[in-house]
Amino acid sequence: MARAARARQDRQRSAAPRATGGRVTIHDVAQAANVSIGTVSRALNGRGGVHPETRRRVLATATELAYDPDRAARELSNRRSVAVALSVAHGYPRLTPFFVLFLQRFSDHLADSGLRVQDVPTGSDGLPERDADAFVLLGAHPDDPRIAHAERLGRPFVLVGHHPGVRCVAPDDEAGGRLAAEHLLRLGHESLLHVSAMPHSQAYADRARGFDEAVRAALQRSSALAVADDGTPLSGYRALRAHLEAGSCPTGIFAASDELASGCMTAAADLGVRVPSDVSIVGFDDLPEVGTRLTTIRQDIDALARETVTLLREALQGERIRSLRLPVSLVSRGTTAERR
Repeated sequence: MARAARARQDRQRSAAPRATGGRVTIHDVAQAANVSIGTVSRALNGRGGVHPETRRRVLATATELAYDPDRAARELSNRRSVAVALSVAHGYPRLTPFFVLFLQRFSDHLADSGLRVQDVPTGSDGLPERDADAFVLLGAHPDDPRIAHAERLGRPFVLVGHHPGVRCVAPDDEAGGRLAAEHLLRLGHESLLHVSAMPHSQAYADRARGFDEAVRAALQRSSALAVADDGTPLSGYRALRAHLEAGSCPTGIFAASDELASGCMTAAADLGVRVPSDVSIVGFDDLPEVGTRLTTIRQDIDALARETVTLLREALQGERIRSLRLPVSLVSRGTTAERR
């Protein structure tokens, strides 16, 4: 036992100088404890998925090496320029009004912080194509490989979405779907259609779930569903036009984004269906310039960007992991009316 302990201490003493010239990093702790960087991160942050004995070994190793995650984070965040990779999940459209607006607000809140944003493409394997000092992950979806990747590298990161045990922030998309359903139901609409896209998208799935649960609670049945190819206005146009031309006559439509709603409004106009006299349409996002008269579910994109920066700074300082769910609200304008 004593010989094993001395051997471990020798490994621990020799590991740090090789990697860092004296300053102990999470890589050194992982090497000395003979575990992965992700395991060290989970153990130090009190997250699940770590065997109790492994957690004790990691904590003991960190103590013996005098590893100070706060100091390491401060040194990182106090560099002249820290590179933050903005990663959009593979297969998600990048040049959308939402993404452009979020990036603008995100950059504004990062101004004068010493943090430098890089738009890093995501490869077909789902992983960022370049490394960075920290990551902001957009386009959350189930089994997102970028989360494990960032943990493996020991990089601070913020997920714009939600995932157990990680630092994340998201609008309350499920509540937004419920608000849309409740609004249409209050107006007397019972023939309802949900126009969505990208079923793998966490945000779209949450909005659909909230909408469907509210509809089923009120009508004891689900609404009809039309799935667009992507989230663009053109795909929304095609999805609704095909649905209407097949003989469906919904009086209330919830489009999962303002862009989809914009396409739906054009499709209705082309087919002689009046909005809101014949059909009411609700969007989601409250994007500027997409439609000033659209009834929609507003998410505060500026608050989303601001809180993302706040969580990123907390990550760089090694603070406790926390998650945020931001409230949404209904904005009733000119595209919804009582059923006639």
